Amino acid sequence: MNPSKHGLDLHGLQQTGPVHWNLAAPLLSEHAIRRNEGQLAANGALVALTGARTGRSPKDKFIVRDSITDSTVEWGTTNVPMTPEHFDKLHSAIAKHFVDRELFVVDAWAGADPQLQMPIRVVAEFAWHALFCRQLFRRPAPAERDSMRPEFTILAAPRCNPGDLKAVGLNSEVFVVINFTNKLVLIGGTHYAGEMKKSIFSILNFLLPDKQVFPMHCSANVGPGGDSALYFGLSGTGKTTLSADPQRRLIGDDEHGWSDRGIFNFEGGCYAKCIKLSEKSEPEIFRAIRFGAVLENVVMAPDTREPNYDDGSLTENTRVAYPLEYIANAVPEGFVNIHPKAVVFLTADAFGVLPPIARLTTPQAMYHFLSGYTAKVAGTEAGMGNEPQATFSSCFGAPFLPRPPMAYARLLAERVEKHRANCWLLNTGWSGGPFGVGQRMKLDYTRAMLRAALSGKLAEVPSKPDPIFGVLVPQSCPDVPENVLQPRSTWKSANDYDTKACDLANRFIANFKKFAGVSLEVAAAGPKA
Repeated sequence: MNPSKHGLDLHGLQQTGPVHWNLAAPLLSEHAIRRNEGQLAANGALVALTGARTGRSPKDKFIVRDSITDSTVEWGTTNVPMTPEHFDKLHSAIAKHFVDRELFVVDAWAGADPQLQMPIRVVAEFAWHALFCRQLFRRPAPAERDSMRPEFTILAAPRCNPGDLKAVGLNSEVFVVINFTNKLVLIGGTHYAGEMKKSIFSILNFLLPDKQVFPMHCSANVGPGGDSALYFGLSGTGKTTLSADPQRRLIGDDEHGWSDRGIFNFEGGCYAKCIKLSEKSEPEIFRAIRFGAVLENVVMAPDTREPNYDDGSLTENTRVAYPLEYIANAVPEGFVNIHPKAVVFLTADAFGVLPPIARLTTPQAMYHFLSGYTAKVAGTEAGMGNEPQATFSSCFGAPFLPRPPMAYARLLAERVEKHRANCWLLNTGWSGGPFGVGQRMKLDYTRAMLRAALSGKLAEVPSKPDPIFGVLVPQSCPDVPENVLQPRSTWKSANDYDTKACDLANRFIANFKKFAGVSLEVAAAGPKA
């Protein structure tokens, strides 16, 4: 394939090694196998291993602090500043590392709305990383691709040695750095492909609010009646699983924008967790794993190459990336001119005290959106243990939000009010006790509650405020036992439940103190310990 008219010199790279431009999936798979980067599974997917880093490295992520970002980024432990001088040194290190290596270039779109899509480029030293990006981002037509000038470019150099860590401002050999002035992302020291995906998401989260577009860490789908729904949540809470519903058409599984025109996917593919995956429980995802898909850290039988999705010996964060069209009932355009009628916040409550489903007022929706309570699932980040950890992640996506959380919460409230969307809190976590005592909520029950909410039936059911959390709990739901809807009744000891519920309520209250500038109505919408 002839290269784009915008060459690698645009990014400060002077190559002597071979460069492969915008290869098709079969060719990228062949290169990956030739280079011993992966193996083909029995189902045709390419299986790659990421080594020591099997999840994101949040402590190694930086944003260059300059005139663009100085007063607009919320600096802190999530958005850590890097000097332009340190960035330049890292860029030089990658350019030197790349100069005689075989490279793979992918030109793509970020954003499915033609009026808002952003041209991006990935320059990777691994063929399987290029395949991942080709399948995950939106693929332009050849005629437009070859003349695209990338707005942002990722230089993915997993094997680059940054040298003296102190001299370049790093904590470890891993670095993920975004520069909004140079419009470059530098990634080194990690083979985990999710860093490329989330870097582009972070960039869009910074840029789109200025265009009055609400960027969201959510999945989205459309029902047979033309009703769209959004599912917010962190990794492991069920965004991908619940949005891949055979009764609804999938817009996307993870990242979207809500504009005045409707809902649009940022990507052209899905990045699903596949630990414990089965055809019975998640048929759409299971069937999407075929030639062209990329499996990360999935163990295979050595003699048959059959994937063992139950084997988490490498990591619980096993993943698969595949194009959106691999889902039979997907919306290939990734854009619908339909505003959501349902907004669902997913949480995996490790305490086992939140109701499995509850309706939220707009102030409650803002409160829970800002709080972003869930339990991190083992393996999704470096350094995590085997048990879920209770956490609060603002807007259900704090690691990817450069701006203050209130900037996103205001956009949520404006759109919910304008389009009269119903807001729901859906607990996909534990029932009958905390993690280690209770059981994970049955997927059949969760799907039944969700379908009742999306159909509008659950909004018509009598509900009562939870005495501690204040959210409106439906008193009945088709195909769900009534006692399941009341978490206190599922515990062996009501006193133990009360203790845990008050403990969690106090955590909400303590966490929310950091949000300045919220209205009294929103501040009062939280739990009462």
